[in-house]
Amino acid sequence: MNSVVVTQPLPPQLLAPLARYCDLQVLATDESLTPALLADARGLICLLTDRVDRALLDRAPGLDFVSSVSVGVDHVDVAALTERGIPLGHTPGVLVDTTADLAFALLLAAARRLGEADRFVRDGQWTPDERWTPSFFLGKDVSNATLGIVGLGAIGQAVARRAAGFDMQVLGWTPSGREIPGVESLPLDDLLARSDFVSVHVALTGDTRNLVSAERIAAMKPGAILVNTARGGIVDEEALARALDEEHIYAAGLDVYDREPLAADSPLLRHPRVVFAPHIGSATTRTRARMVELAVANAAAALAGARMPHCANPAVYG
Repeated sequence: MNSVVVTQPLPPQLLAPLARYCDLQVLATDESLTPALLADARGLICLLTDRVDRALLDRAPGLDFVSSVSVGVDHVDVAALTERGIPLGHTPGVLVDTTADLAFALLLAAARRLGEADRFVRDGQWTPDERWTPSFFLGKDVSNATLGIVGLGAIGQAVARRAAGFDMQVLGWTPSGREIPGVESLPLDDLLARSDFVSVHVALTGDTRNLVSAERIAAMKPGAILVNTARGGIVDEEALARALDEEHIYAAGLDVYDREPLAADSPLLRHPRVVFAPHIGSATTRTRARMVELAVANAAAALAGARMPHCANPAVYG
């Protein structure tokens, strides 16, 4: 029977539909994906933490498909798969609202200094002598502020809808130039100069790597807050840390990083006004289950010789 490698333990009841098509080889949590594991595999179900590159594919001659439990596919060499005629499945659409919720949560937490306030209480600093003053934990107003959204795909549009509930003026930039009702479209540099808050929602590609560069961070509105729930490589983290040092940027809310886990010596960690999350944009029970269901549906279709319902490189189908 066909063998399919699954790189992390996933809910058995969600993997069950594949049982009639293949033998599943589910790796342990601490087990790494290696070429030897794929030597006889027909399929691979992977996560965004798995690097699927040419070197790995060269050692997997029988591989017919890859199905990733993710929307983004920057961890996969898509060109190498396409050259080999191997379809790549992904899971679009299901994490839009979940990720938009987190982006707005980080925006609010950074604006109102919730990370600092939480630590202040937990560390026992909230004492009778430090009970309240007129300047106690002053933050930034969100209501009626200006939000700049970098990337107006489904998640960016969902963030714009949430911003409308806070009476925010919403500016937008997207590589495609699309127009979204209720969003004022601007060139990226103009958006950065005008926005009190900037939220990043573009995919990581060769064109968007380091899109929010040192020069663009320096050109942001003084006192702005930056939120990134897209991919870490889009933002120059060293430049962001310097801008926080210089108090040009007021605060940041980050869920993604150029290197994950975030390095222990990252200069961002010294900043009390950075609110951190460990790449949990899709981390709700319902959303993660739906992502696995889509990945399984992609794999089942490939095993049956059918077209994947959600294929990231449809050119393989001609």
